[in-house]
Amino acid sequence: MSNETFSLIGIYGGTFDPVHFGHLRVAEELIEILQLDEIRFVPAGHPRLRNEPIASQHHRKIMLYEAIRDNKKFFLDDRELRRSGESYSVASLRELKEEFKGKKVAFCFIIGVDAFLKLPNWHLWRELFELSHLVIVNRPGHISFQHQACLPPKLQEACSDRWTDDVNALKHVSSGFVFTAETTLLDISSTTIRAYIAAEKSARYLLPDNVLNYIGTHHVYTRENENR
Repeated sequence: MSNETFSLIGIYGGTFDPVHFGHLRVAEELIEILQLDEIRFVPAGHPRLRNEPIASQHHRKIMLYEAIRDNKKFFLDDRELRRSGESYSVASLRELKEEFKGKKVAFCFIIGVDAFLKLPNWHLWRELFELSHLVIVNRPGHISFQHQACLPPKLQEACSDRWTDDVNALKHVSSGFVFTAETTLLDISSTTIRAYIAAEKSARYLLPDNVLNYIGTHHVYTRENENR
């Protein structure tokens, strides 16, 4: 571990289809837990390992902007929406590394435990450790990560000497650590919100009012939707 000190920036990817209080609360708590300078929300354009989002890129970008605009430490990073083809986290992190070249910055790549367990299926997944620290957060309805022994063999081997429970350790190297964060688990899902809206049921208090109002105004997730 070096004597250098790096500022930490969180990178929070996802489809955000739509963004909701579960996403926002995790981000807010990670700012405090990891002492992050900021979190960049990176909506996926065309995810490789999951179905295409229901809402268009345009609507997802605006909904996310509306949800985070009043938090001075939250930023929208739309690089994957602007990029053609499938969305690769490693490509985004490469770009960010280049953009911050010469600055004392380390990236904390935020990943749900369900996605983390499938990491060996990701494109060039081992390179993620060279580009960032990985921060694992549990998700409602998914297995709670507690023991390294439950990891797939490839992942267990790749992470064997990377685990840390010391936040300060993340600030003294530019990448490579794996940290598990304990955050509040709000049992809210984008799938449930979309189903409520499609069924003309109330989704109030599951997501910010300005996002819900946008969805209603533009008929996102309804039969007469304008999101395509």
